[in-house]
Amino acid sequence: MKRRAVLTTAILAAVATPGIARAADPGPSVTRKNTTQLDAQAVYFVSYDGLVNNNSFQKNGLLTYKGYQYAAWYTSTKNAVVARRVLGGTTWSKITLSHTLKSDDSHNVISMGVSRADGRLHLNMDSHSDGFFYVKSIAGLLDNPASIAWTSAVLGAVQTSLDGVALTTQFTYPQFIATPEGRLQLSYRVGISGNGRNALAEYDGSTWTALGEWTSSTGTYTSTHGSSTARNMYLHGIDYDVNGRLHSFFTWREQSAAVMCNSGGITNHDTGYVYSTDRGRSWRNDAGTVVGTTGSSDTVAVTDAGLVVDSLNPEHSLMNQESQTTDSTGLPHAIISYVPGRFGQCTTNYVTDRTTNGRAFHVRKNASGTWQKTEIPIALNSSQRTKLVLDKYDNAYAVLPYGRIAAASKSSGYSDWALLYDGSDLNAFGEVVIDELRVKADNVLSFMYQEKSSGTTPSALHVVDFALPA
Repeated sequence: MKRRAVLTTAILAAVATPGIARAADPGPSVTRKNTTQLDAQAVYFVSYDGLVNNNSFQKNGLLTYKGYQYAAWYTSTKNAVVARRVLGGTTWSKITLSHTLKSDDSHNVISMGVSRADGRLHLNMDSHSDGFFYVKSIAGLLDNPASIAWTSAVLGAVQTSLDGVALTTQFTYPQFIATPEGRLQLSYRVGISGNGRNALAEYDGSTWTALGEWTSSTGTYTSTHGSSTARNMYLHGIDYDVNGRLHSFFTWREQSAAVMCNSGGITNHDTGYVYSTDRGRSWRNDAGTVVGTTGSSDTVAVTDAGLVVDSLNPEHSLMNQESQTTDSTGLPHAIISYVPGRFGQCTTNYVTDRTTNGRAFHVRKNASGTWQKTEIPIALNSSQRTKLVLDKYDNAYAVLPYGRIAAASKSSGYSDWALLYDGSDLNAFGEVVIDELRVKADNVLSFMYQEKSSGTTPSALHVVDFALPA
């Protein structure tokens, strides 16, 4: 009898037989498996407190699909590289693209996506409020990886549009997301920090279509110090759940520094939440009210009611673009971070204050529809971002700066956060890039990190794997 059949029989017997209780789901745990090196000499420069190869808002700089794992980065010569390995293998096969990084700007990340409709790999790269670069592989490459040689011939030419669809000349933050039926969507920002709009494009397996903008940069926001009339919405992520609902947590970034208590802070405020039930064509607040329609004049604005799920003024150096996911039932979870009020009510130096007193928080919606927030009781010791992962049992894992891993169990109501791995042997710079798809593929937490260096001295880039409860 197969193992699955044996387990099924045992579970049914336990449920049917009086006095025999079903075993409780396991709590969180991590077991380090192995570390592989992608590049001994990856490009290294610090800008906006981050590295271009390890900005955690990349979606996806590392991904798993049909038994293979893919990674993308820039080398010491600033060439863009995409590599693959058999899942769990130790050898990476690399393709060097013809494109080179155009400037020392950590925003200019490489993001990858998979269009399941035709088995193509897509890459969008090297943009910060300007033009982007795009590469699309041959059809079927990701569906039949073992039978197709991994050479430059499988990747198309570098384009400055999506097969002729130009989108915008002020493009930033590409994030690819697969729809439940296998289409590929691209989320991005139009405009600049403090005055920008989020937008979507969609690939149906043959053609790209610009769906349009879905957030607004206009309206007046007023704090106790002053007002701002322009802003952008920074996404903590954009993800489909198991039921096909599209979720996005966000924070607002105001253009005017007048809203802050001190010019050394940052104008981010509030954690908001919206969702879509029609593949991003319209957006609803938590109460279910439509608050914006993509590609129309009525987009999601700071003045719309019911958007804020955790209120916070601009005095606490709230991080933008942190992390989110959804659990096995479709409930949304996020990580946010800021300087709590017990350390003062006015941050005066964004980087220093976050490094000294910053804390991460787990924000989630529970089964009764109530929003809850729990502080993760571990100092950030960094100005940078934390990533969130849920295992198959919905235990939560926060991958903190420097590759530290904290976790909390679902059974405790996510109240028992504790450090499981301190990351001290990684020598990681700060943020890490998570393989979101691998957790679902084989219960492995896999992330890419770069070793600390100084100035512009290149350093090693790695992928480390941790087994989660099976």
